[in-house]
Amino acid sequence: MSQSTSASHATAAPAVGTLYIISAPSGAGKTSLVRALLQRNAGIGVSVSHTTRAMRPGEQDGVNYHFVAQPEFEAMVERGEFFEHAWVFDRHYGTSRVEVEKRLAVGEDVILEIDWQGARQVREQAPDAESIFILPPSREALRERLAGRGTDDEAVIERRMRDAVSEMSHFDEYEHVVINDTFEHALTELECIVHARRSRLDKMQARHATLLHELLNGID
Repeated sequence: MSQSTSASHATAAPAVGTLYIISAPSGAGKTSLVRALLQRNAGIGVSVSHTTRAMRPGEQDGVNYHFVAQPEFEAMVERGEFFEHAWVFDRHYGTSRVEVEKRLAVGEDVILEIDWQGARQVREQAPDAESIFILPPSREALRERLAGRGTDDEAVIERRMRDAVSEMSHFDEYEHVVINDTFEHALTELECIVHARRSRLDKMQARHATLLHELLNGID
């Protein structure tokens, strides 16, 4: 009797990936942390957002962003094609609903790098998503990182600092908070969040169905 009960527990759930929302103020190191997370962990990727901003040198359409004109973006909003969309730094950004759902359906974990506005929209539609906010260790460190890019004048840096403070005020809307004091420590914390989610029962059943079947059904 106990054997048949165990076998039923080993039945695989649908291979559905986990949706991660990661937000941070500009200059907090989110992009570098996510890139390193992907390099060290398989089965997880970043959703490529749509944007109306111009392509920058070195960027590729469909790799960094899907670059679209304002009228096309507005038409996509009208058709309900975005999981979330927001107005950030005088440009529109949005996440394709179809792209995200397809990747999750085959068991891939998907990261959305979005601001607090988009995070609110996603949580309403996907309350099971893991949300993570990345903070800098201090305002001084944030300013140094923004100035160190060497691409913005003082007026732009001041504006980005004001926007960063506004963004950071929403940190308590997230499940997890990671302080990027040292890169390796922050990266380890991100990995711990991913690994803890993957060890949940439903995820283990989906990812290791064959192993569970062999362990629980191989008794003569």
